[in-house]
Amino acid sequence: MGLVGLGVMGTAILTRLLETGHEVAAFDVNPEAVARAVEAGARAADTPMDAAAGGVVILSLPNAPIVETAAFGGGGAATGPVDTLVIDMSSIDPNATARFAARAAESGRAWVDAPLSGGAPAALAGTLTLMLGGEDADVARAREVLAAVAARMTHCGPSGAGQTVKLLNQIIVGVHMNALAEVAALVRARGLDPEVVRGALSGGRADSPLLQEFFVKFATADPTVTGRIGNMIKDLDGATEAARGAGVPVPLTAASAEVHRWLRSRGLDAADSAALLAHYDADVSDPGYWLG
Repeated sequence: MGLVGLGVMGTAILTRLLETGHEVAAFDVNPEAVARAVEAGARAADTPMDAAAGGVVILSLPNAPIVETAAFGGGGAATGPVDTLVIDMSSIDPNATARFAARAAESGRAWVDAPLSGGAPAALAGTLTLMLGGEDADVARAREVLAAVAARMTHCGPSGAGQTVKLLNQIIVGVHMNALAEVAALVRARGLDPEVVRGALSGGRADSPLLQEFFVKFATADPTVTGRIGNMIKDLDGATEAARGAGVPVPLTAASAEVHRWLRSRGLDAADSAALLAHYDADVSDPGYWLG
């Protein structure tokens, strides 16, 4: 199989695929990322089409224009063998996804949108949650490939449905992340032990997977990148646009997006989500702290 896109998520997906015995042809526009993939055991693909030569290719890319170029541009992943299955694990606009799927179908290729929740740690553990969109037969093929990286996969509907459900996921996650940052700042200001606080909140109504995974990370101002501020802005903006199109007010989503956008204005697009703490705690407000 092939993999196009070797950022934080793509690299985690690649690592898991290799660890579970898959042969992977990897492509990225960054030669250094490809070199690292080859060192890990992948084959270097010359183009996305080369990566798709085995008939199945996963895309893990930042936005819809890049997905379109990687799929349909010169040497694109969806311009190779007929019957190629393109599995797009990027988080992009549902309408763009529907267009890409229709375009692929016109030339005899299959397209499944499979955005994820769980981030790089879940990919490495093989426990991602995936929201799938596409035709039944294509989704069935995709499930076989994605079983190595996912513990839960839900077929949400036709092409674009997976991306729509991912936007719902990101509304919940983005708002919750802001709440965690506010609480973490208060914990730090009061000199409380983050582990004790997490233990006290565990099992109650404030408990959640996000609390368990991220609260201590936020409260200790851990800058290790597991999910980037810039990606969350993209997702929250996408959710806001979808809600406006449906006539649904989303004030909490908009407020969360603006806090993230403040971080962007500070040059923190590439920082981890824990950098939200910089908005509330002057002790860690220096961008250099988060960017290393």
